[in-house]
Formats: sequence, C-alpha cells, structure tokens
Amino acid sequence: MPDRLPRAVGLLGGGVIGSGWAARFLLNGVDVRLYGPSPRAVERVQKMLANARRAFRKLTQVPLPPEGSLKLVDSVAKAVRDVEIVQENAPERLELKQQLLATACRAAAPETLICSSTSMLQPSRLQAQMPRPERLLVAHPFHPVYLVPLVELCAGERTAPEMLPRAAEIFRAVGMHPLVVRKEVYGFLANRLQTAVWREALWLIHDDLATVQEIDDAVRYSFGLRRPVLGPMRTYFVGSGETDTRTYVMKRRGSGSTEYSKFEAGPEYTDSFLNTLAEQADAQASAENMTIAQYQEILDDGLVGVLQGLRSQGSGAGATIARWEQSLRKRVPPTR
Repeated sequence: MPDRLPRAVGLLGGGVIGSGWAARFLLNGVDVRLYGPSPRAVERVQKMLANARRAFRKLTQVPLPPEGSLKLVDSVAKAVRDVEIVQENAPERLELKQQLLATACRAAAPETLICSSTSMLQPSRLQAQMPRPERLLVAHPFHPVYLVPLVELCAGERTAPEMLPRAAEIFRAVGMHPLVVRKEVYGFLANRLQTAVWREALWLIHDDLATVQEIDDAVRYSFGLRRPVLGPMRTYFVGSGETDTRTYVMKRRGSGSTEYSKFEAGPEYTDSFLNTLAEQADAQASAENMTIAQYQEILDDGLVGVLQGLRSQGSGAGATIARWEQSLRKRVPPTR
C-alpha cells in the first residue's frame, strides 16, 4: 500500500525549520498554509525553497510533481483549517509551544494530526493544555529539512497509538525516514548523540587541545565519512576485526575513563571561552571568505553527493532516496 501524501499541511512558524518543512512539502506537491508572525517568514521560505530546488535538481533525475501552493495566513486557526497535518516550529519555549498547540487543537478538525518539531521537549509536556491531546506527537527533523531524511517520531503519554503509523506514512510519502523513539527522553536520540560530540569538542577547545578548524577536520576526514554508511555501532564492530559483538565490547569496556573523555557537563561558557570560540570560528570563515549562504550551498552539495553515493549502494539514507524516487515515478502522469 502506497504511503499517503497529504493534500495540505499547516505550518506554525517560518524560521529555519519551518521554512525547511515548507520546502520539503511544496516540492512534493503539497499545499502549505504558513502562519509565521515574523515579517520575514515568506522571504525565509522563498530562500529555502530556492536552495531546495537547486539541491533537488542535483539529487535526482526523476521528475518532481507540480509544486504545491504557499499561502501566508494571519492566524493559527487559518493555518490549521482543512489540512491533514499541522507541524509546529516555534522556538524551544515550553509555554509558547503549549499555547500554540492548544490553539491549533481547538481550531483544527478532529481528525487532523498535530506534530511538533521540538528538538528536546517531551510530548507529554506539550500535550498539557490541548483539549484533544491524543493526536499530538513529536516529529523532530534536522536541518536542512528538505535534504536530511531523518524525522524522529515520539508519542506522549496521551497520544493515541494509531497516530505514529499515520505520521510515518505521511513523512515517508515526502521522502523521509521516520524513526520511532520508543520512550520519551530529553533530546530524543540523534540530538543526544550529536550533543555528546559537541560537548567533547567544546572541552577540547576549552582545554586548548584543539582549535575549531582542527576539530572540524578531525571529523570530516575520518569517522564522519563512515557514519552515513553503517552508523556508529556497526562501524565500530566492522573495524574491530572481531567476529562477535561481545568480544569486541569486552575489549573496549575500559575505554570510558575520564582521562579518555569528558562525558558529563560541558565547560562553563565564560567570557574568555566564548571569545576563544568566536575568534576561531570567525577567523576560519574570514580565511575562507564565505558567507552563511555559501556555506549552506556547500552543505547541500556535500549532502547530495553523500546521498547519491549511498543510493548507489542501497545503504542508509540512500535507500530512503531510492524509495522516494520510486514513489515520484508512480506519480508521473503516463504519456500518450
């Protein structure tokens, strides 16, 4: 059974994540109703959409469907009216999200699925003020939303069981890989993993063991190349030379000492440390003479290359791209 492509989606918030969602849905032929209080919301979406069009032209030769329509609305109620799914993308402030979600829940049709893009807040807390909390779940994406296929799905205590498969169908239909987070946990899965690397990087800079440039190089020229294929767990095992996981883990069990790594809280953000971070990062950008927009193009092109390589091997996110392309082919009208 093919995944169900929604006819229309309501987006609450048009920042980096909201505009990324808009591009993902619009280029899959889904109409978007956007409630973005910022006067720059439409401008952000148009820029993100231009980036996505450029990336998709490089990513796939399969014809895309006619683009969906973008409509800017001036209220939450108008954004959630006559849509199959609502995606909230407000800043990470619990009270703000609770208020937005409660308003959306009261205005949307009873069968409308309501999702939050929160990167850390547990869905049970987001449901607190909703009159119908059973239709709320977290659908946490990653920047750039139009290219990175992962979306973490997490239900709250009062989420109806059927909401997770419903959401998974919709996100698969627009070329994503839904990953169900089985238990509510702060930061979900991917953010907890990448935050651990971020925290360790901060300590290396703080202790004057590495610079911003050296850390970026250490990742992108080594293990960063391996992660997209097998992920961290299987990559470690394959590289160990062992024939079973237990033997490998037993050999590594003593490698978690504090001398090897700092696994707890990150360093304090003192003025001195912040100045060091800022000076190194700014010097790197200045030396490369790059703007944020240019860095975004480099990121997009790099992701396209990685995704195409993975697609040729049928590995990881490449399998998701191949599956999405197959669904696009089925949507192309037959020629006469």
